Amino acid sequence: GLLVELDLMCRRLAIAAFSRLGLPGRLFLNVMPSTIVERDFREGLTLGYLREHGLAPNRVVIELTEHVPIHDYALMRQAVAHYRDMGFQVALDDLGAGHSSLRHWAELRPDFVKLDRHFIAGLDREPGKREFLRSILDVSRSLGCQLIAEGVETAEEYRCLWELDRSLSLLQGYYFARPSLTPPQEIETFLRSGAPLRQEKVRSARTVLQPLAPITPQWPVLELAERFRVDPSLRCVAVVDEGRPVGVIRRNEFLTLFTNPYSHALFAKRQVRELIDPRVPIALDETPLSALSQQLTDSRDMPQEDFVIVDGQGRYQGMGNIVDLLREITAIQVRQARHANPLTGLPGNLLINETLSEWLEAGLTFTAVYCDLDNFKAYNDAYGYARGDRVITALAQLLAQEVGQDDFLGHIGGDDFMLLLAGEGWERRCHAILEAFGGMAPGFYDTGDRRHGGVWIKNRQGKLTHYSFVSLSLAARPIADGRGCDPLAIAAELSELKYQAKRHAGNSLFVERRRNIDG
Repeated sequence: GLLVELDLMCRRLAIAAFSRLGLPGRLFLNVMPSTIVERDFREGLTLGYLREHGLAPNRVVIELTEHVPIHDYALMRQAVAHYRDMGFQVALDDLGAGHSSLRHWAELRPDFVKLDRHFIAGLDREPGKREFLRSILDVSRSLGCQLIAEGVETAEEYRCLWELDRSLSLLQGYYFARPSLTPPQEIETFLRSGAPLRQEKVRSARTVLQPLAPITPQWPVLELAERFRVDPSLRCVAVVDEGRPVGVIRRNEFLTLFTNPYSHALFAKRQVRELIDPRVPIALDETPLSALSQQLTDSRDMPQEDFVIVDGQGRYQGMGNIVDLLREITAIQVRQARHANPLTGLPGNLLINETLSEWLEAGLTFTAVYCDLDNFKAYNDAYGYARGDRVITALAQLLAQEVGQDDFLGHIGGDDFMLLLAGEGWERRCHAILEAFGGMAPGFYDTGDRRHGGVWIKNRQGKLTHYSFVSLSLAARPIADGRGCDPLAIAAELSELKYQAKRHAGNSLFVERRRNIDG
Protein backbone atom coordinates (compact mmCIF):
# COMPACT_ATOMS: atom_id res chain seq x y z
CA GLY A 1 0.00 0.00 0.00
CA LEU A 2 3.00 2.35 -0.10
CA LEU A 3 3.69 2.37 -3.85
CA VAL A 4 2.76 6.06 -4.27
CA GLU A 5 4.97 7.09 -1.33
CA LEU A 6 7.86 5.02 -2.74
CA ASP A 7 7.40 6.68 -6.14
CA LEU A 8 7.48 10.19 -4.64
CA MET A 9 10.56 9.40 -2.56
CA CYS A 10 12.46 8.16 -5.63
CA ARG A 11 11.45 11.30 -7.49
CA ARG A 12 12.67 13.56 -4.68
CA LEU A 13 16.03 11.76 -4.42
CA ALA A 14 16.56 11.86 -8.21
CA ILE A 15 15.91 15.61 -8.36
CA ALA A 16 18.27 16.22 -5.44
CA ALA A 17 21.07 14.14 -7.01
CA PHE A 18 20.62 15.71 -10.46
CA SER A 19 20.91 19.18 -8.96
CA ARG A 20 23.81 18.29 -6.65
CA LEU A 21 25.89 16.81 -9.50
CA GLY A 22 25.20 19.77 -11.80
CA LEU A 23 24.33 17.45 -14.69
CA PRO A 24 23.57 18.95 -18.13
CA GLY A 25 20.51 18.30 -20.27
CA ARG A 26 17.15 17.10 -19.02
CA LEU A 27 16.18 14.84 -16.15
CA PHE A 28 13.72 12.09 -17.13
CA LEU A 29 11.70 11.09 -14.08
CA ASN A 30 9.98 7.69 -14.08
CA VAL A 31 6.50 8.32 -12.73
CA MET A 32 3.60 5.92 -12.24
CA PRO A 33 0.28 7.15 -13.69
CA SER A 34 -1.43 6.49 -10.37
CA THR A 35 0.89 8.96 -8.62
CA ILE A 36 0.14 11.69 -11.13
CA VAL A 37 -3.61 11.48 -10.67
CA GLU A 38 -3.40 11.11 -6.88
CA ARG A 39 -1.14 13.10 -4.53
CA ASP A 40 1.19 14.93 -6.94
CA PHE A 41 -1.61 16.25 -9.15
CA ARG A 42 -3.42 17.65 -6.10
CA GLU A 43 -0.48 18.86 -4.05
CA GLY A 44 2.16 19.86 -6.64
CA LEU A 45 4.88 17.88 -4.86
CA THR A 46 7.24 17.61 -7.87
CA LEU A 47 7.17 21.37 -8.43
CA GLY A 48 7.96 21.83 -4.75
CA TYR A 49 10.97 19.47 -4.99
CA LEU A 50 12.28 21.46 -7.98
CA ARG A 51 11.94 24.79 -6.20
CA GLU A 52 13.75 23.36 -3.20
CA HIS A 53 16.76 22.49 -5.37
CA GLY A 54 16.63 25.45 -7.78
CA LEU A 55 15.75 23.41 -10.86
CA ALA A 56 13.43 24.79 -13.59
CA PRO A 57 10.48 22.62 -14.74
CA ASN A 58 11.65 22.85 -18.38
CA ARG A 59 14.71 20.78 -17.35
CA VAL A 60 12.44 17.88 -16.35
CA VAL A 61 10.51 15.31 -18.40
CA ILE A 62 7.74 13.36 -16.67
CA GLU A 63 8.19 9.80 -17.94
CA LEU A 64 5.05 7.70 -17.60
CA THR A 65 5.81 4.02 -17.15
CA GLU A 66 3.83 1.60 -19.32
CA HIS A 67 3.79 -1.20 -16.76
CA VAL A 68 0.77 0.15 -14.88
CA PRO A 69 -2.60 0.45 -16.65
CA ILE A 70 -4.43 3.78 -17.00
CA HIS A 71 -8.09 3.45 -16.00
CA ASP A 72 -9.30 7.03 -16.47
CA TYR A 73 -7.90 8.65 -19.62
CA ALA A 74 -9.92 11.85 -19.15
CA LEU A 75 -8.33 12.39 -15.74
CA MET A 76 -4.89 11.47 -17.07
CA ARG A 77 -5.19 13.94 -19.96
CA GLN A 78 -6.14 16.62 -17.45
CA ALA A 79 -3.10 15.77 -15.31
CA VAL A 80 -0.73 15.79 -18.34
CA ALA A 81 -2.09 19.20 -19.45
CA HIS A 82 -1.54 20.46 -15.88
CA TYR A 83 2.12 19.39 -15.99
CA ARG A 84 2.64 20.99 -19.41
CA ASP A 85 1.13 24.25 -18.19
CA MET A 86 3.79 24.31 -15.47
CA GLY A 87 6.58 23.87 -18.07
CA PHE A 88 7.22 20.12 -17.90
CA GLN A 89 7.44 17.85 -20.93
CA VAL A 90 5.96 14.37 -21.00
CA ALA A 91 7.42 11.06 -22.17
CA LEU A 92 5.87 7.63 -22.62
CA ASP A 93 8.19 4.85 -21.42
CA ASP A 94 8.65 1.33 -22.84
CA LEU A 95 6.35 1.60 -25.85
CA GLY A 96 5.35 -1.92 -26.79
CA ALA A 97 6.03 -3.53 -23.43
CA GLY A 98 3.09 -2.53 -21.24
CA HIS A 99 -0.63 -1.85 -21.19
CA SER A 100 -2.46 -0.39 -24.21
CA SER A 101 0.70 1.27 -25.53
CA LEU A 102 -0.72 2.78 -28.71
CA ARG A 103 -3.80 4.08 -26.91
CA HIS A 104 -1.56 5.83 -24.35
CA TRP A 105 0.24 7.48 -27.28
CA ALA A 106 -2.94 8.53 -29.06
CA GLU A 107 -4.70 9.78 -25.93
CA LEU A 108 -1.84 11.64 -24.23
CA ARG A 109 0.18 12.92 -27.22
CA PRO A 110 3.53 12.83 -25.34
CA ASP A 111 6.57 14.92 -26.35
CA PHE A 112 8.79 11.82 -26.28
CA VAL A 113 8.13 8.12 -26.75
CA LYS A 114 10.69 5.57 -25.60
CA LEU A 115 10.64 2.37 -27.65
CA ASP A 116 11.13 -0.80 -25.58
CA ARG A 117 14.50 -2.50 -26.04
CA HIS A 118 12.81 -5.64 -27.39
CA PHE A 119 12.52 -3.83 -30.73
CA ILE A 120 16.17 -2.68 -30.66
CA ALA A 121 17.95 -5.87 -29.54
CA GLY A 122 19.36 -7.59 -32.64
CA LEU A 123 17.94 -4.91 -34.92
CA ASP A 124 20.91 -5.30 -37.27
CA ARG A 125 20.04 -8.99 -37.80
CA GLU A 126 16.24 -8.87 -37.96
CA PRO A 127 14.62 -7.12 -40.97
CA GLY A 128 11.17 -7.37 -39.36
CA LYS A 129 12.23 -5.14 -36.47
CA ARG A 130 13.65 -2.57 -38.89
CA GLU A 131 10.36 -2.42 -40.81
CA PHE A 132 8.44 -1.99 -37.54
CA LEU A 133 10.75 0.83 -36.47
CA ARG A 134 10.31 2.60 -39.81
CA SER A 135 6.54 2.60 -39.24
CA ILE A 136 6.87 3.88 -35.68
CA LEU A 137 9.19 6.66 -36.86
CA ASP A 138 6.63 7.77 -39.44
CA VAL A 139 3.93 7.90 -36.75
CA SER A 140 6.15 9.87 -34.36
CA ARG A 141 6.99 12.45 -37.05
CA SER A 142 3.32 12.83 -37.96
CA LEU A 143 2.44 13.46 -34.30
CA GLY A 144 5.32 15.87 -33.70
CA CYS A 145 6.85 13.49 -31.16
CA GLN A 146 10.50 12.50 -30.66
CA LEU A 147 11.29 8.78 -30.54
CA ILE A 148 13.95 7.47 -28.13
CA ALA A 149 15.44 4.04 -28.89
CA GLU A 150 16.08 2.18 -25.63
CA GLY A 151 18.42 -0.72 -25.07
CA VAL A 152 21.24 0.06 -27.51
CA GLU A 153 23.94 -2.37 -26.39
CA THR A 154 26.18 -3.01 -29.42
CA ALA A 155 27.96 -0.95 -32.05
CA GLU A 156 26.06 -2.90 -34.71
CA GLU A 157 22.69 -1.84 -33.26
CA TYR A 158 23.96 1.75 -33.06
CA ARG A 159 25.10 1.74 -36.71
CA CYS A 160 21.88 0.12 -37.86
CA LEU A 161 19.74 2.76 -36.11
CA TRP A 162 21.67 5.55 -37.78
CA GLU A 163 21.51 3.88 -41.19
CA LEU A 164 17.78 3.37 -40.71
CA ASP A 165 16.95 6.98 -39.91
CA ARG A 166 19.48 9.73 -39.27
CA SER A 167 16.78 11.89 -37.64
CA LEU A 168 16.59 9.34 -34.80
CA SER A 169 19.07 11.28 -32.66
CA LEU A 170 17.98 10.12 -29.19
CA LEU A 171 19.41 6.78 -28.13
CA GLN A 172 19.75 5.11 -24.74
CA GLY A 173 21.51 1.97 -23.59
CA TYR A 174 24.47 0.22 -22.01
CA TYR A 175 26.54 0.78 -25.18
CA PHE A 176 26.89 4.44 -24.10
CA ALA A 177 26.99 4.14 -20.31
CA ARG A 178 25.67 2.07 -17.42
CA PRO A 179 23.74 3.41 -14.40
CA SER A 180 26.03 5.23 -12.00
CA LEU A 181 25.86 7.35 -8.84
CA THR A 182 28.13 9.80 -10.68
CA PRO A 183 27.06 9.67 -14.34
CA PRO A 184 29.64 10.76 -16.93
CA GLN A 185 29.02 14.21 -18.39
CA GLU A 186 30.57 13.22 -21.72
CA ILE A 187 30.03 10.03 -23.71
CA GLU A 188 33.19 8.33 -24.93
CA THR A 189 31.63 5.41 -26.81
CA PHE A 190 30.34 7.10 -29.95
CA LEU A 191 31.35 5.38 -33.15
CA ARG A 192 34.95 6.30 -33.86
CA SER A 193 35.55 8.94 -36.50
CA GLY A 194 35.69 7.20 -39.83
CA ALA A 195 34.27 3.96 -38.41
CA PRO A 196 33.05 1.93 -41.36
CA LEU A 197 29.29 1.75 -41.64
CA ARG A 198 27.86 -1.42 -43.13
CA GLN A 199 27.33 -0.42 -46.70
CA GLU A 200 27.78 -1.67 -50.21
CA LYS A 201 30.03 0.40 -52.41
CA VAL A 202 28.68 1.78 -55.65
CA ARG A 203 28.85 -1.05 -58.14
CA SER A 204 31.23 -0.27 -60.97
CA ALA A 205 32.50 -1.98 -64.11
CA ARG A 206 34.74 -4.07 -61.82
CA THR A 207 31.61 -5.91 -60.73
CA VAL A 208 31.17 -7.50 -64.18
CA LEU A 209 34.88 -7.81 -65.01
CA GLN A 210 36.09 -11.22 -66.20
CA PRO A 211 39.92 -11.43 -66.15
CA LEU A 212 40.20 -13.22 -69.52
CA ALA A 213 43.74 -13.58 -70.81
CA PRO A 214 44.28 -11.36 -73.88
CA ILE A 215 46.33 -12.10 -76.99
CA THR A 216 48.83 -9.96 -78.89
CA PRO A 217 48.61 -8.87 -82.56
CA GLN A 218 51.42 -11.34 -83.30
CA TRP A 219 49.43 -14.40 -82.22
CA PRO A 220 49.17 -17.09 -84.91
CA VAL A 221 45.63 -17.44 -86.23
CA LEU A 222 45.65 -21.23 -85.82
CA GLU A 223 46.57 -20.95 -82.11
CA LEU A 224 43.55 -18.74 -81.56
CA ALA A 225 41.39 -21.24 -83.46
CA GLU A 226 42.55 -23.94 -81.08
CA ARG A 227 41.76 -21.74 -78.06
CA PHE A 228 38.20 -21.21 -79.27
CA ARG A 229 37.87 -24.97 -79.89
CA VAL A 230 39.06 -25.92 -76.40
CA ASP A 231 36.80 -23.32 -74.64
CA PRO A 232 33.27 -23.32 -76.20
CA SER A 233 32.12 -20.61 -73.71
CA LEU A 234 34.73 -18.10 -74.93
CA ARG A 235 32.80 -15.49 -76.93
CA CYS A 236 35.37 -12.76 -77.46
CA VAL A 237 39.12 -12.23 -77.00
CA ALA A 238 40.84 -8.88 -76.47
CA VAL A 239 43.90 -8.06 -78.53
CA VAL A 240 46.41 -6.08 -76.46
CA ASP A 241 49.57 -4.32 -77.62
CA GLU A 242 52.01 -3.23 -74.89
CA GLY A 243 49.28 -3.55 -72.25
CA ARG A 244 46.66 -1.47 -74.11
CA PRO A 245 43.68 -2.89 -76.01
CA VAL A 246 43.64 -2.32 -79.78
CA GLY A 247 40.50 -4.32 -80.56
CA VAL A 248 38.86 -7.73 -80.23
CA ILE A 249 38.25 -10.91 -82.16
CA ARG A 250 34.75 -12.35 -81.81
CA ARG A 251 34.19 -16.08 -81.85
CA ASN A 252 31.36 -16.25 -84.40
CA GLU A 253 33.02 -13.99 -86.96
CA PHE A 254 36.37 -15.74 -86.52
CA LEU A 255 34.99 -19.27 -86.96
CA THR A 256 33.23 -18.37 -90.22
CA LEU A 257 36.72 -18.10 -91.72
CA PHE A 258 37.13 -21.85 -91.23
CA THR A 259 34.06 -23.03 -93.14
CA ASN A 260 35.93 -24.42 -96.18
CA PRO A 261 38.56 -27.18 -96.42
CA TYR A 262 41.33 -24.75 -97.43
CA SER A 263 41.08 -22.52 -94.34
CA HIS A 264 43.88 -24.13 -92.37
CA ALA A 265 46.26 -23.89 -95.28
CA LEU A 266 45.16 -20.30 -95.96
CA PHE A 267 45.75 -19.09 -92.36
CA ALA A 268 48.63 -21.41 -91.41
CA LYS A 269 51.25 -18.61 -91.37
CA ARG A 270 49.08 -15.57 -90.70
CA GLN A 271 48.78 -13.49 -87.51
CA VAL A 272 45.64 -12.21 -85.81
CA ARG A 273 46.64 -8.55 -86.51
CA GLU A 274 44.93 -8.98 -89.91
CA LEU A 275 41.60 -9.95 -88.24
CA ILE A 276 41.29 -7.41 -85.40
CA ASP A 277 37.97 -5.58 -85.07
CA PRO A 278 38.69 -2.17 -83.50
CA ARG A 279 34.97 -1.49 -82.96
CA VAL A 280 34.70 -2.34 -79.28
CA PRO A 281 33.43 -0.26 -76.32
CA ILE A 282 36.14 0.43 -73.73
CA ALA A 283 35.07 1.13 -70.13
CA LEU A 284 37.08 2.46 -67.20
CA ASP A 285 37.01 -0.01 -64.29
CA GLU A 286 35.67 2.68 -61.90
CA THR A 287 32.71 3.60 -64.14
CA PRO A 288 29.42 3.14 -62.22
CA LEU A 289 27.20 0.51 -63.81
CA SER A 290 24.45 3.04 -64.56
CA ALA A 291 26.93 5.22 -66.46
CA LEU A 292 28.36 2.17 -68.22
CA SER A 293 24.88 1.16 -69.36
CA GLN A 294 24.35 4.66 -70.78
CA GLN A 295 27.75 4.54 -72.49
CA LEU A 296 26.93 1.27 -74.23
CA THR A 297 23.46 2.48 -75.20
CA ASP A 298 24.98 5.58 -76.83
CA SER A 299 27.56 3.58 -78.83
CA ARG A 300 25.14 2.53 -81.57
CA ASP A 301 27.82 2.19 -84.27
CA MET A 302 29.57 -0.80 -82.71
CA PRO A 303 28.63 -4.27 -81.39
CA GLN A 304 27.66 -4.17 -77.73
CA GLU A 305 27.59 -7.79 -76.57
CA ASP A 306 31.13 -7.59 -75.15
CA PHE A 307 33.30 -4.71 -74.01
CA VAL A 308 36.85 -4.18 -72.76
CA ILE A 309 37.57 -2.90 -69.23
CA VAL A 310 40.73 -0.86 -68.53
CA ASP A 311 42.26 0.88 -65.51
CA GLY A 312 42.83 4.61 -65.09
CA GLN A 313 46.00 4.44 -67.23
CA GLY A 314 44.22 2.62 -70.06
CA ARG A 315 45.81 -0.76 -69.31
CA TYR A 316 43.79 -3.89 -70.05
CA GLN A 317 42.05 -5.44 -67.00
CA GLY A 318 39.52 -7.85 -68.48
CA MET A 319 36.29 -8.26 -70.44
CA GLY A 320 32.66 -7.53 -69.63
CA ASN A 321 29.44 -8.84 -71.15
CA ILE A 322 26.11 -7.08 -71.63
CA VAL A 323 24.16 -9.97 -70.05
CA ASP A 324 26.16 -9.70 -66.82
CA LEU A 325 25.71 -5.91 -66.87
CA LEU A 326 21.92 -6.21 -67.21
CA ARG A 327 21.81 -8.74 -64.37
CA GLU A 328 23.72 -6.39 -62.04
CA ILE A 329 21.63 -3.34 -62.99
CA THR A 330 18.45 -5.31 -62.33
CA ALA A 331 19.78 -6.26 -58.89
CA ILE A 332 20.57 -2.59 -58.18
CA GLN A 333 17.09 -1.50 -59.24
CA VAL A 334 15.47 -4.14 -57.03
CA ARG A 335 17.61 -3.04 -54.09
CA GLN A 336 16.88 0.65 -54.67
CA ALA A 337 13.15 -0.09 -54.85
CA ARG A 338 13.39 -2.01 -51.57
CA HIS A 339 15.13 0.91 -49.83
CA ALA A 340 13.22 3.74 -51.52
CA ASN A 341 10.65 5.82 -49.69
CA PRO A 342 7.25 4.32 -50.61
CA LEU A 343 5.53 7.72 -50.94
CA THR A 344 7.98 9.54 -53.21
CA GLY A 345 10.06 6.70 -54.65
CA LEU A 346 13.22 8.64 -53.71
CA PRO A 347 16.24 6.91 -52.12
CA GLY A 348 15.67 6.24 -48.43
CA ASN A 349 18.01 6.37 -45.45
CA LEU A 350 20.27 3.44 -46.28
CA LEU A 351 20.97 4.84 -49.76
CA ILE A 352 21.40 8.37 -48.37
CA ASN A 353 23.95 7.03 -45.90
CA GLU A 354 25.85 5.16 -48.59
CA THR A 355 25.94 8.14 -50.95
CA LEU A 356 27.09 10.56 -48.23
CA SER A 357 29.85 8.14 -47.19
CA GLU A 358 30.99 7.66 -50.79
CA TRP A 359 31.13 11.40 -51.50
CA LEU A 360 33.15 11.95 -48.32
CA GLU A 361 35.57 9.16 -49.12
CA ALA A 362 36.05 10.51 -52.64
CA GLY A 363 37.04 13.93 -51.25
CA LEU A 364 34.39 15.73 -53.31
CA THR A 365 33.43 19.37 -52.86
CA PHE A 366 29.71 19.56 -52.14
CA THR A 367 27.07 21.00 -49.84
CA ALA A 368 24.80 18.83 -47.70
CA VAL A 369 21.34 20.39 -47.28
CA TYR A 370 18.71 19.17 -44.80
CA CYS A 371 15.14 20.10 -45.84
CA ASP A 372 12.26 20.16 -43.34
CA LEU A 373 8.72 21.56 -43.42
CA ASP A 374 7.45 23.91 -40.69
CA ASN A 375 3.82 23.89 -39.45
CA PHE A 376 3.30 20.62 -41.29
CA LYS A 377 1.78 18.85 -38.28
CA ALA A 378 -0.84 21.59 -38.01
CA TYR A 379 -1.62 21.14 -41.71
CA ASN A 380 -2.00 17.37 -41.21
CA ASP A 381 -4.29 17.88 -38.23
CA ALA A 382 -6.45 20.32 -40.18
CA TYR A 383 -6.68 18.51 -43.51
CA GLY A 384 -5.76 14.88 -42.86
CA TYR A 385 -2.85 12.68 -43.88
CA ALA A 386 -3.96 12.17 -47.50
CA ARG A 387 -3.61 15.87 -48.27
CA GLY A 388 -0.45 16.00 -46.18
CA ASP A 389 1.03 13.31 -48.42
CA ARG A 390 0.23 15.47 -51.44
CA VAL A 391 2.24 18.33 -49.92
CA ILE A 392 5.21 16.01 -49.37
CA THR A 393 4.93 14.68 -52.93
CA ALA A 394 4.78 18.21 -54.33
CA LEU A 395 7.90 19.15 -52.36
CA ALA A 396 9.71 16.04 -53.63
CA GLN A 397 8.87 16.99 -57.22
CA LEU A 398 10.06 20.56 -56.66
CA LEU A 399 13.37 19.37 -55.21
CA ALA A 400 13.82 16.90 -58.07
CA GLN A 401 13.41 19.73 -60.58
CA GLU A 402 16.14 21.77 -58.89
CA VAL A 403 18.80 19.05 -58.51
CA GLY A 404 21.21 18.52 -61.39
CA GLN A 405 22.60 15.35 -62.91
CA ASP A 406 25.60 15.41 -60.55
CA ASP A 407 23.51 16.05 -57.40
CA PHE A 408 21.70 13.64 -55.08
CA LEU A 409 18.21 13.81 -53.56
CA GLY A 410 16.97 11.47 -50.84
CA HIS A 411 13.83 11.23 -48.69
CA ILE A 412 14.73 10.72 -45.02
CA GLY A 413 11.09 10.16 -44.10
CA GLY A 414 7.98 12.17 -43.29
CA ASP A 415 8.61 15.76 -44.40
CA ASP A 416 12.43 15.52 -44.17
CA PHE A 417 14.67 15.40 -47.25
CA MET A 418 18.42 15.40 -47.90
CA LEU A 419 20.16 17.16 -50.79
CA LEU A 420 23.81 16.70 -51.74
CA LEU A 421 24.62 19.54 -54.16
CA ALA A 422 27.85 19.25 -56.15
CA GLY A 423 30.11 22.16 -56.97
CA GLU A 424 29.29 25.86 -56.91
CA GLY A 425 25.96 27.66 -57.17
CA TRP A 426 24.30 25.68 -54.40
CA GLU A 427 23.19 28.78 -52.47
CA ARG A 428 21.41 30.20 -55.52
CA ARG A 429 19.59 26.90 -55.98
CA CYS A 430 18.56 26.79 -52.32
CA HIS A 431 17.01 30.25 -52.61
CA ALA A 432 15.27 29.16 -55.83
CA ILE A 433 13.76 26.21 -53.94
CA LEU A 434 12.58 28.45 -51.10
CA GLU A 435 11.04 30.97 -53.50
CA ALA A 436 9.26 28.27 -55.50
CA PHE A 437 7.88 26.59 -52.38
CA GLY A 438 6.73 29.94 -51.00
CA GLY A 439 4.68 30.42 -54.13
CA MET A 440 3.22 26.90 -53.90
CA ALA A 441 2.29 26.82 -50.21
CA PRO A 442 -0.95 28.91 -50.24
CA GLY A 443 -2.37 26.59 -52.91
CA PHE A 444 -2.35 23.69 -50.45
CA TYR A 445 -5.06 25.43 -48.35
CA ASP A 446 -8.80 25.93 -48.79
CA THR A 447 -10.06 29.39 -49.77
CA GLY A 448 -11.08 30.46 -46.27
CA ASP A 449 -7.77 29.40 -44.75
CA ARG A 450 -5.86 31.15 -47.53
CA ARG A 451 -7.58 34.41 -46.57
CA HIS A 452 -6.49 33.90 -42.94
CA GLY A 453 -2.92 32.99 -43.92
CA GLY A 454 -3.12 29.54 -42.32
CA VAL A 455 -5.27 27.33 -40.09
CA TRP A 456 -6.76 27.58 -36.60
CA ILE A 457 -6.47 24.36 -34.58
CA LYS A 458 -6.11 23.37 -30.94
CA ASN A 459 -2.56 22.97 -29.65
CA ARG A 460 -1.39 20.32 -27.16
CA GLN A 461 -2.90 22.29 -24.29
CA GLY A 462 -6.28 22.42 -26.05
CA LYS A 463 -5.95 26.15 -26.82
CA LEU A 464 -7.12 27.38 -30.24
CA THR A 465 -3.97 28.55 -32.05
CA HIS A 466 -3.23 30.02 -35.49
CA TYR A 467 -0.58 28.28 -37.61
CA SER A 468 0.74 30.03 -40.70
CA PHE A 469 1.16 28.41 -44.11
CA VAL A 470 3.59 25.49 -44.24
CA SER A 471 7.08 26.77 -44.96
CA LEU A 472 10.43 25.22 -45.76
CA SER A 473 13.58 25.32 -43.64
CA LEU A 474 16.92 24.48 -45.26
CA ALA A 475 20.09 23.82 -43.26
CA ALA A 476 23.24 23.83 -45.39
CA ARG A 477 26.73 22.54 -44.58
CA PRO A 478 29.43 23.19 -47.22
CA ILE A 479 32.07 20.44 -47.35
CA ALA A 480 35.37 21.10 -49.12
CA ASP A 481 37.02 17.71 -48.63
CA GLY A 482 35.43 15.15 -46.34
CA ARG A 483 38.04 12.39 -46.56
CA GLY A 484 38.46 10.87 -43.12
CA CYS A 485 35.28 12.51 -41.79
CA ASP A 486 32.59 10.61 -39.93
CA PRO A 487 29.17 10.63 -41.65
CA LEU A 488 27.57 10.34 -38.21
CA ALA A 489 29.12 13.63 -37.13
CA ILE A 490 27.94 15.40 -40.27
CA ALA A 491 24.42 14.07 -39.80
CA ALA A 492 24.43 15.33 -36.21
CA GLU A 493 25.61 18.78 -37.35
CA LEU A 494 22.86 18.94 -39.97
CA SER A 495 20.26 18.02 -37.37
CA GLU A 496 21.49 20.88 -35.13
CA LEU A 497 21.54 23.31 -38.07
CA LYS A 498 17.98 22.34 -38.96
CA TYR A 499 16.74 23.57 -35.59
CA GLN A 500 18.62 26.83 -36.13
CA ALA A 501 16.82 27.26 -39.47
CA LYS A 502 13.42 26.47 -37.92
CA ARG A 503 13.81 29.36 -35.46
CA HIS A 504 13.26 31.76 -38.35
CA ALA A 505 9.64 32.18 -39.40
CA GLY A 506 8.75 31.47 -43.01
CA ASN A 507 10.93 29.92 -45.69
CA SER A 508 14.53 30.16 -44.53
CA LEU A 509 18.07 29.00 -45.26
CA PHE A 510 20.60 28.57 -42.44
CA VAL A 511 24.20 28.11 -43.57
CA GLU A 512 27.04 26.95 -41.34
CA ARG A 513 29.88 29.31 -42.31
CA ARG A 514 32.02 29.20 -39.18
CA ARG A 515 34.19 26.39 -40.42
CA ASN A 516 34.36 23.90 -43.25
CA ILE A 517 34.70 20.16 -43.09
CA ASP A 518 37.95 18.82 -44.45
CA GLY A 519 40.16 15.85 -43.88
